[in-house]
Amino acid sequence: MPLTCSPVNLLLLLLLLLTALEIMVGAHSLCFSFTIKSWSRPGQPWCEAQVFMNKNLFLQYDSDSNMVKPLGLLGKKVNATSTWGELTQMLGEVGRDLRMLLLDIKPQIKTSGPSTLQVEMFCQRKAERCTGASWQFTINGEKSLILDAMKMTWIVINHEASKIKETWKKDSGLEKYFRKLSVGDCDHWLREFSEHWEAMPEPTVSPVNASDIHRSYSSLPDTWIILGAFILLVLMGSSLIIYIRWQKDGRSTWR
Repeated sequence: MPLTCSPVNLLLLLLLLLTALEIMVGAHSLCFSFTIKSWSRPGQPWCEAQVFMNKNLFLQYDSDSNMVKPLGLLGKKVNATSTWGELTQMLGEVGRDLRMLLLDIKPQIKTSGPSTLQVEMFCQRKAERCTGASWQFTINGEKSLILDAMKMTWIVINHEASKIKETWKKDSGLEKYFRKLSVGDCDHWLREFSEHWEAMPEPTVSPVNASDIHRSYSSLPDTWIILGAFILLVLMGSSLIIYIRWQKDGRSTWR
C-alpha cells in the first residue's frame, strides 16, 4: 500500500502540534486600563481603572472612592486575598503618577479644554514565564504611543506625539518605572490570579474586547482548544493505523 507520509514525519508533526497546543492552552493575560482627566468636577473621579483577566473584566476602581470593586467570581476570589490591599494602593499610586504625566505633557497637546489620557498596561504569561508586556497611550481619544516593555522600544502611532515620546524616552527613570510595573508587578499578579482562574469552571463575566494592539497576545478561545485537541487525537489514531499497516507491508515484502 503506497504511503504519502512516513511514520517518522507523522510523529514529528504530532510533536509539533502537542507543543503548540500546550503553549496556547497555558496562556494567560492581564490588562490594567486607566482613564485619566486633567480636570474633573467635584464629586467626579479624575481617575477610573478597570482590570481584565483574559479579556474578562473583574475589578473596577475610581479615585473618588479610592476603592476597588470586585466583579464576578474571580473578583470575589481576589477580594478574599491579601493582594486586595496591594491592588488598591497600586491603582491609586499609578493613577496619580499618570495624572502627573498628563499635566506635564498638557502644554504639548493641542486642546483648549481639559485633556484625557487613556493608558493600557498589558502583560502575558506562557509556560510559567512572562512572554509579553506593553503600554498603550491614547491622548484625547487618539492612539498615540506604544511601549514594548520587553524590548523597551517605542512605537509612534500619532506623529503629533513624537515630541512626547522623545521626552519620555530620555527619562530613564520613567522607562524603568514602566518596565517594573508591567514586567514585574503585572506579571506577579497575573501569576497569582491565574491560580484562581484555573480553579474556576468558566469565566463569570462576559468577555470585553481589548485594544487592537493586544489582540495578538490574548489567550486562545476554549472552542479552538477543544477543536485542536480533537484534531490531535484524530492524527494520532491515523498515524498509529498507518504505522501498523506499514509494518505489515514491510514483513510481507520480505517473505
